[in-house]
Amino acid sequence: MPSAKKDDEILKKIEYLGLNLTRPPKALKDFQDLEYKVPKFYDESQYKQYRYIKVKDIQIMLTPANRLDELEEKFTKASPLADYLDSKNEENFIKHTTFLNMLKNVKIERIEEIEKEQEKLSKNIPFKVKFNSNYMWQIYYSKNTDKYFMLVPTEESEQEAFFYLLKKKIENKRTATIFAPISGVEYTTQYLKRSEYQNIENYMWLFTKSWPLVYEVYDKDENLSIEIVGQTYVYEKIQSWYKIKLDSKEKATSFYKLLKAMFILQTELPNYFSFKTKINDKGEIDFYQENKKFEYEDIPKWLNQEYELCNQNKAKNDELIEENQKKLEKLKSDSVMMEMEYLEKEKQISTFLECKKTFFGKVKYFFKFSKGKKNKNKEIPKKEEIQEVEEEKIDLSAETKVIPVIKENYNIEELIQNYKELEEKENKLKNLKMDINALKLKNKNLSKKIENASIFIKEIDSHKKSIFEFWKYSNKDAVEALPEGEEEEVNIVKKIERIFDYEEDLEEFGKKYDKILRNKLSEEETDAVFIANTDVIEILNKIKMNDLLPKDIDNNLKQLKKEASEESTLLENEDFDIFGGSEDSTKVSKIKNKKHREIAKDKYKILEISKNTKQIGYKLVLEQIINKIKTSLEKVQIEEELPVYKMVVEENFDSNGINVYNINPVDEVVKNTNIKEDKIKLFKLNIKKKTDGIPFTNIIFYDNQNKTLPIGMDLSSKILLNIKPDDFKNEKNYKFNIIDFENEEDEFTKSQIKTIEVFEFDIA
Repeated sequence: MPSAKKDDEILKKIEYLGLNLTRPPKALKDFQDLEYKVPKFYDESQYKQYRYIKVKDIQIMLTPANRLDELEEKFTKASPLADYLDSKNEENFIKHTTFLNMLKNVKIERIEEIEKEQEKLSKNIPFKVKFNSNYMWQIYYSKNTDKYFMLVPTEESEQEAFFYLLKKKIENKRTATIFAPISGVEYTTQYLKRSEYQNIENYMWLFTKSWPLVYEVYDKDENLSIEIVGQTYVYEKIQSWYKIKLDSKEKATSFYKLLKAMFILQTELPNYFSFKTKINDKGEIDFYQENKKFEYEDIPKWLNQEYELCNQNKAKNDELIEENQKKLEKLKSDSVMMEMEYLEKEKQISTFLECKKTFFGKVKYFFKFSKGKKNKNKEIPKKEEIQEVEEEKIDLSAETKVIPVIKENYNIEELIQNYKELEEKENKLKNLKMDINALKLKNKNLSKKIENASIFIKEIDSHKKSIFEFWKYSNKDAVEALPEGEEEEVNIVKKIERIFDYEEDLEEFGKKYDKILRNKLSEEETDAVFIANTDVIEILNKIKMNDLLPKDIDNNLKQLKKEASEESTLLENEDFDIFGGSEDSTKVSKIKNKKHREIAKDKYKILEISKNTKQIGYKLVLEQIINKIKTSLEKVQIEEELPVYKMVVEENFDSNGINVYNINPVDEVVKNTNIKEDKIKLFKLNIKKKTDGIPFTNIIFYDNQNKTLPIGMDLSSKILLNIKPDDFKNEKNYKFNIIDFENEEDEFTKSQIKTIEVFEFDIA
């Protein structure tokens, strides 16, 4: 029983809970043995099951431990809640004191937040299933006694979930439920085998390159659904959330078999099959193979079509192999004949060099190699003889022609085997073509050697040459590769050109152009470029495009004055800033942990906004800024080929205007998904070298009077470019869906499917 001196705060909380420590309600005193068997393998930080549980069915146990301690230790030390409420028995005195300390530290406001959270959970399960306070619900299930219990670590600082449950048990409403994760439980086998859950994670990673979270979720009626939540790439490096809900055994089995089929095909035959993901209108994942949706129901028909297509490709390869084998044999035969002819030439010059030493030797050489002799090539065998002495002659007619067995339906194993056979034939054909290329080159060189040898022999009497000079002369026209057009069509690896990757290259890119901008641009020019990155760009473009209405300048100026008055340090009776651009140069700031003492640019000072600013003066300043932007763009060119992005809502954007793009597509999309429209356009421009452009490096955002500004592009990934309408070439179009949350931090926020249409252009 609490003493008269009990802290008023504790009394207030006891009253809030409706707790009578003298006579605790029966619901808090009753405790039945759990016969709980601690699982051997579990992960306290990963939940596999979420469900609605009736408050009356949850027993509460407190344990002198921390939440992250071993479960066996926590459970062994645990005692029923009744022991901690008991202030009469001396043996429970320490436990009761612990309970009062927990009560003293808990905040009613946080309990109320839990209550609001559970009210929302009673109506809707969050998109991502998990919620902010899920780790506070240490609820376990004893299979032996079919009972739930909450294990409350008394050393934890956050106990609001426990006191919320305690409050609900005291209220003793039979229909009261909570939605919470169940700790220490494995997946059931109601829809899938437990091993199949692990396989789903592996399969999904292959296609999405991101590990999914797989939950079993039970609704209030105890209906089970398997919910798979994760992220997948939808365009380049842009990711979107997805959620797959499988609320029947049939759906779960079909989805699992679809994943398994695609996984086997893509891993076994990566050169032939690759499955891509897209977000559909429901926020789920669809799988595509060669731009065609791949569904489980279509697999039998698809297997038959692919098997037949594979057979057709095998037949084509067989014809090409036979054709190229004949071509190779012809080249081999020609090669042997030319080698023999060249050796004969070599023998002739060797004989001459030996015979020319004596008069009789010269006479002997004359009669043996006289031009009138018909037998000078007597030792060169005929073509038919060469073919007989070859070590191995492939008899094409002897090859066994395999007649494919036609079946009504084919399975994945048979398709894989068929494609493995096709792969062998393609490799054989590739090797044949490489051999043909090698022999073509060899024969071309042999032909040149023979031609040069013949010329050398004609002049042999007038030159004193050695056999080494003969070899050198005959090889003087050797070529290392066939001219273009003579090579066979083989899979030659093309030269890989370096592609700009913003994640890897932006840092060096920023440092390079920050140095360039500091050297080439004046302070007024960097100020003007800075204004192009503010909301003033809209009025700048209206002036530049002669699209300005009389009220536009006035409205914009009024808005700027209002903003400036909210941020300015001017007194009511001051007409100008007495400090101008001067600031305290001793103040230290940081840009990504890099210290400096520079002053951030102020758009109001650059635009000369004061209480006395008139429309004419303001417009003049804007026109000067437009001119400064123009002169700045003429001074700097981008030396890299890289893609840039711009998201718009209107039908199009006028490239004659001042346009700021983003080098980082993820940043451009994520920061603009709060646009209300469902359909948004994303322009991707592949700019070439020598494009006029100014990246928004650090010098654009800060003055550098103290020369302490870090070099780089740490504050923005945007870039100002001068691109004209005539520069747009080779349009390509794509579409992808992305799930957008109104508030990413709120698990109960509304989600919306947005369609983004991509227009890709090459910039000439």
